[in-house]
Amino acid sequence: MRDKILPKRRWVASNATPVMKNHYQQTVFILGTPDSRHAPADKGAEVAFAGRSNAGKSSALNVITGQRSLARISKAPGRTREINFFQVRDQLRLVDLPGYGYAKVSKSMKGQWQRNIARYLETRQSLCGVILLMDIRHPFKDTDQQVLSWCHAAELPTHVLLTKADKLKRGPAKTALLQARKQLPQWHPQASVQLFSAHTREGNEAVQQVLDQWLGLAENSS
Repeated sequence: MRDKILPKRRWVASNATPVMKNHYQQTVFILGTPDSRHAPADKGAEVAFAGRSNAGKSSALNVITGQRSLARISKAPGRTREINFFQVRDQLRLVDLPGYGYAKVSKSMKGQWQRNIARYLETRQSLCGVILLMDIRHPFKDTDQQVLSWCHAAELPTHVLLTKADKLKRGPAKTALLQARKQLPQWHPQASVQLFSAHTREGNEAVQQVLDQWLGLAENSS
């Protein structure tokens, strides 16, 4: 077992709030594949990002990693048709799953995407958690519920980002968060939820802390 090391913090000024180290700034793209059977070796640990095609997954990944174009942002949601793997460091990965429920493709193609996502969630041994992104204005669509149920059945830790929180005023955003906390146990009683905005970076540090815990980076800031 690794010895626990207190996280190092970088102070920006005397009596200022400490800034936590971003472990994800050196993240790089390593592989894209439409079939999880062609994924990198199933070793180490990885966290998957799932959500509808217009939920803002690419924008969230770019903000979390502090990189403008790590994940490609398309003007036409649903263009990501592969499972994309990004390496944080040796045998630690972030995974961008194909968006669902929006792309203008055939039913057979959508069915294939869903089967690939289901296979990945159910069989990937190195998968240690799922970040599920939902537009705060349109949460808990049918497929979101299905993904939550898959994760619960597989006993996968799941953290929900209510994205585009900047689209609502503070009061309605807090109300949406409270409502989501009430609804979430229907599909995954152990899941957690927070507000997130790629535009204002609200909630960025909070989701980074979740990733740090799942990937074992919270104990080691080196």
